[in-house]
Amino acid sequence: MSHFFFHGVDTVELACTYGTPLYVVSEDEITARIREIKSLFDDRRERCRTHFASKAFLTKDMLGILKREGVGLDVVSGGELYLAREMEFPAERIAFHGNSKTEMEISEGLDYGVGKFVCDSLDEIKLIDEMARSRGARPNVLIRVNPGVKGNTHAHMLTSGGRTKFGLPPDLLRQTAAECAALENVAPVGLHFHVGSQLMDAGAHLEALDVLLGIIKELRDEMNFETRILDMGGGFGVAYTPADKPARIGDFITPMAARVEAFCAANGLTRPDLIIEPGRYITGPSGITLYTVGSVKEIPGVTTYAGVDGGYHDNPRPALYEAVYDAVVANKYGVSPAKNVTLAGKCCESGDVLIRGIMLPDIERGDIVAVLCTGAYCHSMANNYNKNPIPAIVMIKDGEARLSVRRQTYADIYACEMPLP
Repeated sequence: MSHFFFHGVDTVELACTYGTPLYVVSEDEITARIREIKSLFDDRRERCRTHFASKAFLTKDMLGILKREGVGLDVVSGGELYLAREMEFPAERIAFHGNSKTEMEISEGLDYGVGKFVCDSLDEIKLIDEMARSRGARPNVLIRVNPGVKGNTHAHMLTSGGRTKFGLPPDLLRQTAAECAALENVAPVGLHFHVGSQLMDAGAHLEALDVLLGIIKELRDEMNFETRILDMGGGFGVAYTPADKPARIGDFITPMAARVEAFCAANGLTRPDLIIEPGRYITGPSGITLYTVGSVKEIPGVTTYAGVDGGYHDNPRPALYEAVYDAVVANKYGVSPAKNVTLAGKCCESGDVLIRGIMLPDIERGDIVAVLCTGAYCHSMANNYNKNPIPAIVMIKDGEARLSVRRQTYADIYACEMPLP
């Protein structure tokens, strides 16, 4: 019987040292994935840039890695922008997304001088124009387009198609572009699209690109509107379980860039600067979550429930998206599976189940379970449901572990509450 090691570190020792639930993230893996993408995109073609979708995982350590590796940053809230400012992340490398930015958030973005605002509506663009006027600013704006293409993913992860809240349909774009061009205090420099998340191949991206490229040509021919920047989104899938077979990252971004170049050359267009927005691909496989098993309850003919000390409050994705994960018993690594187990979370919700029906060794109280590929959207979505504290994060580099984010305390949870009058 042996222990499960993650990037050179004994996970059982991590659980003993830092407690559980515990997020464990490999800086080495994050760096390798960033460099892989840049070698295929930023470094291979002129005027191409990778932006990290910060909603996947954002901490001070993560921002430090992005700064060091020369990656851009997508933020979708004032809170994400706040941390970027605290870390002195270069403003010109920030894109401020979001379908309903508040005036305060727009103000913060203008004051910091973000490189571009990605806007879902003409209403918001007009508001940015008005707020920029008083500052003597002229921020860059990308118009988000809903190309009407549906990726093959969970409905809650679709960001294109008839019922999504994101973007403008093509038939509204011409009027929007014309009105933007007439505004004096914004610079409409390009277009953005995103078809969905956790996509297994480039089919939806390429289909959406065909729509966008037709729009780019139409805007140029009919309005003399030049698309200087085209943001092609992200959503590149990863393998959560052995059954998942995502395309390699190069099989996404290489044909996308090639299609843009070929279309522009054939139609006499200057190729726009290109942006991609990976998030999950960079951090998902770079992290795991450790739990300690509490109660074990066998229901004959149904399943064996192994309750752990985390769940919905540190990973709501199984409840929100029916997300499926793989796991190992870290202190019994290599032991043959013995029974079908349901890993149940501790929150008072029937839907708080991390994994349904996974074959594991005989499991008992005190075992350490490692749920794999949790580096994206788990810490970002962590919450205080049932007043549970948010777990700590440990970062691994060169086989050494360090505390990156301390565990939240009960006092932290209640720190904002005011005393009774």
